Amino acid sequence: TMVGCVLDTLRLSREQLLEVKRRFSEEMTRGLSKQTHKQASIKMLPTYVRSTPDGSEHGDFLALDLGGSSFRVLLVRVRSGTKRSVDMQQKIYSIPQEIMQGTGEELFNHIVDCIADFLEYMGMKGASLPLGFTFSFPCDQTKLDEYRILLYNLTIYQTMIYIFCFPVLTVLDDEFDLNFVAVVNDTVGTMMTCGYEDPKCEVGLIVGTGTNACYMEEMHNIELVEGDNGRMCVNVEWGAFGENGELEEFCTEFDHLVDACSNYPGKQRYEKMISGMYLGEIVRNVLLDFTAKGLLFRGKVSERLKTRGIFETKFLSQIESDRLAMRQVRSILQHLGLTGSTCDDSVLVKEVCSVVARRAAQLSGAGLAAVVDKIRQNRNLNQLSITVGVDGTLYKTHPHFSAIMQETLRDLAPQCEVTFLKSEDGSGKGAALITAVACRVKNEGQQ
Repeated sequence: TMVGCVLDTLRLSREQLLEVKRRFSEEMTRGLSKQTHKQASIKMLPTYVRSTPDGSEHGDFLALDLGGSSFRVLLVRVRSGTKRSVDMQQKIYSIPQEIMQGTGEELFNHIVDCIADFLEYMGMKGASLPLGFTFSFPCDQTKLDEYRILLYNLTIYQTMIYIFCFPVLTVLDDEFDLNFVAVVNDTVGTMMTCGYEDPKCEVGLIVGTGTNACYMEEMHNIELVEGDNGRMCVNVEWGAFGENGELEEFCTEFDHLVDACSNYPGKQRYEKMISGMYLGEIVRNVLLDFTAKGLLFRGKVSERLKTRGIFETKFLSQIESDRLAMRQVRSILQHLGLTGSTCDDSVLVKEVCSVVARRAAQLSGAGLAAVVDKIRQNRNLNQLSITVGVDGTLYKTHPHFSAIMQETLRDLAPQCEVTFLKSEDGSGKGAALITAVACRVKNEGQQ
């Protein structure tokens, strides 16, 4: 049938997934190498995080989690020994619009005032604490794109630490004593948070509005950083895979449409086939096509269906929920403004959502297979047993995504036994734990 033909373009065979894994592995190697780093689509950025938590971390740490229009200041008390625990207190501060659009200096001055307020509120005025910093902008914000584009042009994170944090450092030093430690990417925060629960957690994965991964790589493979001993966490920046055309033959007309209408055409191609921000757009474009061909909604294209972004992740998750009767799917469609839909329409919409989400889960499984197999080969193991810390709305709320991703992973990396651990508050708690680990490593070095 016509429907079947279109949907088949969105289905991937095992051979195709193996090919995605192979190309992904190749790009990872290219991203790590000095010669090819610039040309590689996957940037494999060193994070300067040298270890996951070992349980001996101890002390009080501050964490800043900078979102879009607000940020959190957290006091995180980490206790070691038999009563191992992480206790958090936090306060949320808004960032006024005029400061958001103002200079970096104004923003940081505002942050400093809020930290001072928070320390006073906690009865710790003037305390000297290590500070961890994390940026968790949602992916559609140009701020993150600027930050991403900035990353494209930087060889190392340290430069970024200079750009974002030296203004902070100089300001903060006058106000109160913070021995500044770490700038954290949310994927690394996820790995660290889960690493505190499970020492085998050496991979972080986010599948939400955007998607990314990080993992512990051998220092001798990271050519962008001096030194060959031990390991360092690498921020894969995997959403950018496909920017050199590696995914071209797996893309459909719908992927091309979604890419062409996005803020940065040609960029983040892998992410555009996987993350919550784009799946709804793929679905919407398929539905438009079916309607134009008279296969859906009696061939009437509503204005609503022409509107970008109406299929949010939560609707995709709801539509695919096994507990829903078709009439409930219909009521979701009506809520979306797609009135006059029949029961047959609902069945087809559900099928489209299912095919698109399945492909996304399989693609992320293929990328993850490349990552865990690389770790296995790094360690010369026949079998690897490892834990992946995961966060993100798509992974956590979608009824089938995680199961399909795990099934794909088992199939494509049979020598790896992978456990998945859902992260709780990877950004705030993660920033504090990274800081705690950095302090521990520094102290070990001094001893």
